[in-house]
Amino acid sequence: MKIIWTQEALERLIKIEDYISTDSPERALRFINQLIEHTSLLSDQPHLRRTVPEIARVKIRELIFKKYRIVYRLTENDIEILTVFEGHMLLRIDETDS
Repeated sequence: MKIIWTQEALERLIKIEDYISTDSPERALRFINQLIEHTSLLSDQPHLRRTVPEIARVKIRELIFKKYRIVYRLTENDIEILTVFEGHMLLRIDETDS
């Protein structure tokens, strides 16, 4: 399955990188690259990750990376990364409409 990043998810990555960059641009770039690389785990078995508890939709799942939640939607042929956000936050339903 092919991994596709939505505009929302890419904008979130930029915000995360900008925030970390205030302390260390090198660390920020390294972190974002690691997060993106971590999503490659989804290609083989995307159904093994848990559904997002607050919305409980079978096709909306999440992958955890450090303290971030990477929310994705399964389609027939692709994995769409919908958003990325800190783990203590809840997913808003409008973030699944991408």
